[in-house]
Amino acid sequence: MPETKISLDEPMQSALAEISRETGKTQSQLISEAVERLIKDYQQQTRYLLIQQAKGIWADREDIPDVQQLRQEWQRF
Repeated sequence: MPETKISLDEPMQSALAEISRETGKTQSQLISEAVERLIKDYQQQTRYLLIQQAKGIWADREDIPDVQQLRQEWQRF
């Protein structure tokens, strides 16, 4: 796995060292978990924005059947 150099200020470094001691995980593991969480959150936000952008894209279409009418037809039986 490629290595990446990061810079942390003193309070961040101290907090990371404390979390490492308390959890038994290496600082590298903790940083990797944090980056994975950041990526996951970003992807979820991006997905949500795409869904929001797609909202209503079929609103003006006339060739799509009325869902309410279809449901009423299905319940006749």
